[in-house]
Amino acid sequence: MVDAYSPQAIWGRELRHYRQEAGLTQAQLAQKIHFSESLISGVETGQLPASPEFAQCCDDVLSTGGALQRLLDWRKGQVFPSWFGKWRDKEQEATTLRTYEPLVIPGLLQTESYAHVVLRGNETAVAARLHRRLILTREDPQPPIFRCVLDEAVLYRPIGGREVMREQLDHLIAMAGPRLSVQIVPQGMHSGLLGGFVIATLDDGCDVLYAETAIRGITTSDAGDVSAAIERFEAIRTEALPLNMSLELIKKTMEERWT
Repeated sequence: MVDAYSPQAIWGRELRHYRQEAGLTQAQLAQKIHFSESLISGVETGQLPASPEFAQCCDDVLSTGGALQRLLDWRKGQVFPSWFGKWRDKEQEATTLRTYEPLVIPGLLQTESYAHVVLRGNETAVAARLHRRLILTREDPQPPIFRCVLDEAVLYRPIGGREVMREQLDHLIAMAGPRLSVQIVPQGMHSGLLGGFVIATLDDGCDVLYAETAIRGITTSDAGDVSAAIERFEAIRTEALPLNMSLELIKKTMEERWT
């Protein structure tokens, strides 16, 4: 069922308004803009999204002065998938973040080049990811304490080639400090083989879990889930190399494998 007050549905009603003001049926508009009548119907009822090209054609034919294209600006607020929005808010509020990642460098620690490859060249998504990183360098409030644990395999996975990987590993080393630690779990059988996750501790002391799945991320404050994740994180961290040894391994990998 379509949410009648979603931005997409509201945009569709604006299209219907301008079309009717121009005295055109959906079929007549379809003929003029060379898009199908079924697409126009779906857009007007909020069931289908309008592309920028579609909006421009409608603006030209309906003489709206570019109104429909401007109204698509609502999408700029939906850079992240809808299921990620809840976690993004918690991430911004967090005083401490504990993350384990077995596959790639966590988003908050990715360089622009690395993120560009991971996000398959989506410039808008890359910009949004880089903006998220600002919580690690902000002044007020102070940055969260960030404890990151990575599977060693992440250091060897070729994301974007030698230059990208060398820059990324160098960035990991540079970011390490009193409030940000990076530890490596040696390859092999260990407690972190079931998937990546992040635990955010908020200002009121509450913990929130973000767990990755094959199709989406899940944000939950369920006490049982959060407790299990904290226990799993601590188990993984005990199997990780100490900070200095981890940084030495990252540097060695950068120099020997990616130079």
